[in-house]
Amino acid sequence: MRNYFIQEAQALKVRLNQVKTFEQTMPMVAAANITKSAQRGIHQLLKSGVREVGQKIDQFIHWVSHGVKPVKAQRQFALLKLKFNAFLDQVDIFADVLTQRGEHETGIWIAGLDALATDALKLKTPFFRPPPLITYLDRGHGAAIRRARTRLPGGKTNPVAVIRVPRERMISSGIGASLIHEVGHQGSALLDLIPSLSQALSTQALRDPKSHMAWKLFGRWISEILSDFWAIAKLGVGATSGLMAVVSLPSYFVFRMNLDDPHPTPWIRVKISIGFGKVMFPDAQWERLDRYWDQFYDLEMVRVDDRKLLRAIEKAIPQFVRLLLKHRSKALKGKQLGAAFDQDLIQPLVLRRQFQKWKIAPKLMKKATPTQVFAVVGQAKVDQKITPARENEILRNMLSYWARKHAFNH
Repeated sequence: MRNYFIQEAQALKVRLNQVKTFEQTMPMVAAANITKSAQRGIHQLLKSGVREVGQKIDQFIHWVSHGVKPVKAQRQFALLKLKFNAFLDQVDIFADVLTQRGEHETGIWIAGLDALATDALKLKTPFFRPPPLITYLDRGHGAAIRRARTRLPGGKTNPVAVIRVPRERMISSGIGASLIHEVGHQGSALLDLIPSLSQALSTQALRDPKSHMAWKLFGRWISEILSDFWAIAKLGVGATSGLMAVVSLPSYFVFRMNLDDPHPTPWIRVKISIGFGKVMFPDAQWERLDRYWDQFYDLEMVRVDDRKLLRAIEKAIPQFVRLLLKHRSKALKGKQLGAAFDQDLIQPLVLRRQFQKWKIAPKLMKKATPTQVFAVVGQAKVDQKITPARENEILRNMLSYWARKHAFNH
């Protein structure tokens, strides 16, 4: 019995020693690599994981060698295997991200998306220490994030934010909306916005009994709404048009009222996005998008009770938008949330003028930040001033430029 467990534990140790840090195993050109800070965080995580699991295996072998009952040995070996597999789960999370960096062209474009994500997390005032952000592509309709400073399998703290974006959106301005929505989840957590906003919305629900359910639902949806807000604040109308593309589904799903879902009902989610746009970036385009959405999805199709609730929520949106933009949290140091973003740079008139300048002198794009480029291209797309082919060409070139710039600077 003793030799059986020693042999099995030694087999774990052999497999553990095959785990190498990614700089030893991942083939990629320099421009496709992740940032030095992300490399350091992942390297330290894996090295400490190998060391700690290895120590536990050695302790188990030593313990079994001194004679224990089979049932106790089996119980401890099962726990040891769980720890070993939890560590391998951590390895696989980052392996999925880094493997794509070796794909021709795709790896460089993904590194460019890292630059976009990093820029999107910045605010006018540095209220927090930003973590490294890395991106990768995957199948599926939507994006997702594994936030930095949260728990990984096995209990370790994640050293970097890992953002998954849908491959089907490469490469268009729409991928910016999906990516920056996920960045918004990280930013909202760093600003600790959800607890304070949830409290503010609960208070508003008590003050406004006629719209009680609307405020209650805003509170339930606040995490996703904040992320949509972050995307709008960074991209302007490009975020809303990107959202419309994502949630343009059959009517059953667009109007579906699942009150336990943290995501707003898609129909009202677009209405909220438009509501932010009307206040932050005044322009006739918002009324136009609002009309389009109503024409795409006729609310009269919905059963009476759901229609009344959706109308009540829609009616409360302007007041909700004002509440959120004026909100202050401890992390904002007394400033209003809306003032944390540079809204002047994303005004429609500014974006349109910038696009005209770039048409004459395309090299000027290289002086703009990644979010500014995506905002300008997104505005041009909504204005129908750019073809899908030209949109793709511009963004491919800029993603490659940002990746090369990062490689040169690091």
